[in-house]
Amino acid sequence: MSLIPYALARPFLFSLDPETAHDLTITLLAKAQGTPLTWAYCNGRVDDPVTLAGLKFPNRVGLAAGLDKNARCIDGLGAMGFGFVEVGTVTPLGQPGNPKPRMFRLPQANALINRLGFNNDGLDAFVANVQRATFRKQTQGTPMLLGLNIGKNAATPIERATDDYLLGLNGVYPHADYVTINISSPNTKNLRALQSDEALDSLLAAIAQRREELSQQQGKRVPIFVKIAPDLDEAQIDVIAATLTRHGMDGVIATNTTLNREAVQGLQHADEAGGLSGAPVLESSNRVIRQLRTALGKGYPIIGVGGIMSAQDAVSKIEAGADVVQIYTGLIYQGPELVRQAAQAIKNNAGQRP
Repeated sequence: MSLIPYALARPFLFSLDPETAHDLTITLLAKAQGTPLTWAYCNGRVDDPVTLAGLKFPNRVGLAAGLDKNARCIDGLGAMGFGFVEVGTVTPLGQPGNPKPRMFRLPQANALINRLGFNNDGLDAFVANVQRATFRKQTQGTPMLLGLNIGKNAATPIERATDDYLLGLNGVYPHADYVTINISSPNTKNLRALQSDEALDSLLAAIAQRREELSQQQGKRVPIFVKIAPDLDEAQIDVIAATLTRHGMDGVIATNTTLNREAVQGLQHADEAGGLSGAPVLESSNRVIRQLRTALGKGYPIIGVGGIMSAQDAVSKIEAGADVVQIYTGLIYQGPELVRQAAQAIKNNAGQRP
């Protein structure tokens, strides 16, 4: 159990520029992991295992990609009680991302807007950090799972995007429990165009072929998930669902941030460019999850993410059709205790799952 209530730390963090607070938090987590300082924020992990895509998840609550873009604090984040942690998005080459300021809090709406733009140190540094993590060496209980999230460099023309994804897949494949193909960030020009019918078909065909080659070379088949946006209509979701299954993708992550500002109109920073996350995304994300479940049928793995600010929000994702969930903005607003609360609520609600 955490020794320092997040309610004491939050006012200080929220007094800082959002990106400064984020960078400070990541730096402190990286320094504290593997030391007694972990007790300042650690949580006991709720045991609620589920098997998806051939992987045993220790519980149904994970960390969404974006918080730890460079995989610096996998062990530190794992100590918060997550069943799985997803790091990245990583691009083949390091890049600075978009100009600052590029992250904004909307506290009245329990929301964030970011236009970071896949800022990261590149694939080589990312993999080196992953290799330094020690969570797989634990001898008690089911190990936490690690997802590695890959994207394209901003300077790579959209016509050559597949090249970047294949480079990323080559690099992360040996080290991942699962790999996420991120085609839904709104902060890399034209990236969401990869969700369209022909572009997605071409990309996933190439990913599937490369995965088979890597599987044979390395003697293991790593599941691949695709992360999609909430700003999709029913016809688009049906096309995506059919394309995922046609190319043997193992699951879908729904959803990324939204471009819709209807829920935050009139608030400070509401008109900033970028992706909106947090409470306003809950219903649109759940709508996509419900439509995916209808299109994909029972048994196809869905990771639900977007707007989980409470234990009940996490349960709502499971009720919508997700198998497991991820949090990010909720962690910033509510702190590490949300991880345990959400995992326990989902476990308690087991009898109500679809």
